[in-house]
Amino acid sequence: QVQLVESGGGLVQAGGSLRLSCAVSGRTFSSYAMGWFRQAPGKEREFVAAISRSFGGTGYADSVKGRFTISRDNAKKTVYLQMNSLKSEDTAVYHCAAKEITYLSGSYYSGSNEYDFWGQGTQVTVSS
Repeated sequence: QVQLVESGGGLVQAGGSLRLSCAVSGRTFSSYAMGWFRQAPGKEREFVAAISRSFGGTGYADSVKGRFTISRDNAKKTVYLQMNSLKSEDTAVYHCAAKEITYLSGSYYSGSNEYDFWGQGTQVTVSS
């Protein structure tokens, strides 16, 4: 059973920073491509950032490009989302997701329906 547990959310002023973490347990973390998605009240879930299983491939939504950075530590079985220059529109519940990849791949994935496992989410609130 694969479990994803997010942490690091909270309340921050506009212009501030937060670092989200997603710890993965169960199977081999290095076999997963990982993604971060967010959902604001009354809105659909949207893609934020993704990182490939291998070779360090990353992708970002245009709205966060240049402000957010996704990274992974396979030894710690954790994926991170460093969020800088936060804006009020970044307020949402942030979820991490995992997609099992059975071969070495530098591909990352931005579609929520492409992922196999999801965490419960962590709330990020940015006050203006």
